[in-house]
Amino acid sequence: MVIAVILAAVAAIWLAVLMFLRRVWFYRDPAREPERNEAGMIVAPADGRVVYIRKIEDGGLFAEKLGEKIPLTEITGCDTNNTQGWAIGIYMSPLDVHFNYCPYPSSVESIYRKHAKVNFPMLDVWEYIRVVWLRKMVDMFERKYHLENERNTIFLAGGGLKMAVVLIADKFVAKIKCFVEEGQPLNYSQKLGFICRGSQVDLILFSNNVEFEVGVNQQVYGGKTVIARIDSGAPVLAGPAPLENQGPEAKSAG
Repeated sequence: MVIAVILAAVAAIWLAVLMFLRRVWFYRDPAREPERNEAGMIVAPADGRVVYIRKIEDGGLFAEKLGEKIPLTEITGCDTNNTQGWAIGIYMSPLDVHFNYCPYPSSVESIYRKHAKVNFPMLDVWEYIRVVWLRKMVDMFERKYHLENERNTIFLAGGGLKMAVVLIADKFVAKIKCFVEEGQPLNYSQKLGFICRGSQVDLILFSNNVEFEVGVNQQVYGGKTVIARIDSGAPVLAGPAPLENQGPEAKSAG
């Protein structure tokens, strides 16, 4: 009888903790601002761990496992006119803040949405334990979810820099919310959107003149951590153009 009462109490505590994490902690909204103020700095668009930093050449990112380039259009979900630059991916675990933030003073050029019939899981059970609880990163580049899951891509331009923030859904994501609209001016750390539950955010920088200050497996904080610097006088490169039968979409996915 005593054991049954203890087990019931433990189960109730665990249930309360899970409900708190799911209903309260997950939706927390801390105030965010850049950790320092320097010209040309770029801040993280999301909380999480850096899963990759890749050079974009001739419109693609080289995938060692495949022995070929992955077209940038498969990540953004729309044509980018074979732009050169850099891409950085940030995995957001359920323990991270899930709001997404403006990485650089800019204006919203366009918003595109790519639908998916099925969203694939980003991690299996063991990988989830490694990443979320053991804080050890696994190789998440070149995976099926990265190219095929539903996503919202927000193109930004300002201060001589064009960029794209790609919000990628995980299998269990309920909704991708977008808080901005085309033509809207933004400053550092303003909210771009919110992804419900675990997910990934990629930042595409359409410039070769980028110096990163973070590395793979490093924890970053959206709207706060300076992840890179760029010469603010760099020329504006080619911007995005929609693929056939694809254009600006509604501001939420899911």
